[in-house]
Amino acid sequence: MVTQKKQKKAMESINSRLALVMKSGKYVLGYKQTLKSLRNGKAKLVIIASNTPQLRKSEIEYYAMLAKTGVHHYSGNN
Repeated sequence: MVTQKKQKKAMESINSRLALVMKSGKYVLGYKQTLKSLRNGKAKLVIIASNTPQLRKSEIEYYAMLAKTGVHHYSGNN
């Protein structure tokens, strides 16, 4: 079991990396743009919020699997 301190540190690391990506401008937001990016093979990583509907989540995971792209389930919401 992961301790509370390690989990918090990992969350802070993800948040800081997300901030860096947002600052660089190399990202897309939204369901339609994400699917388009996956179909074109341009996506490198897909981050899915915890409050994403299950059907959309599984569809994004399926497209990511076909595109051989990583998927991260973000514990926060959008």
